[in-house]
Amino acid sequence: MLVEPLKTREAGRLIREIVRNGSVAFTGHAFAEMAKDDLATTDVINMLRGGVVEPAEFENGSWRHRVRTARICVVVAFRSATELRVVTAWRMKP
Repeated sequence: MLVEPLKTREAGRLIREIVRNGSVAFTGHAFAEMAKDDLATTDVINMLRGGVVEPAEFENGSWRHRVRTARICVVVAFRSATELRVVTAWRMKP
């Protein structure tokens, strides 16, 4: 059973494990925001493999983690120890 909130290090390990062996789902909001910034699901998946995970924030009934690189930010929520949901994603403005 997944006990949240996870520490950033734990969350990072679990995100990478889920990307490798679990299930990654995208919300409709995530798809809409990704389209605005010309981001593909492969961009988001690749970013989740190596992005920096920030501390969890509780919003809209779930714990969420921002994962950042210099160019992209993705917000994820864990559904279980083997599934995560991409809530939203966007390109960082220069």
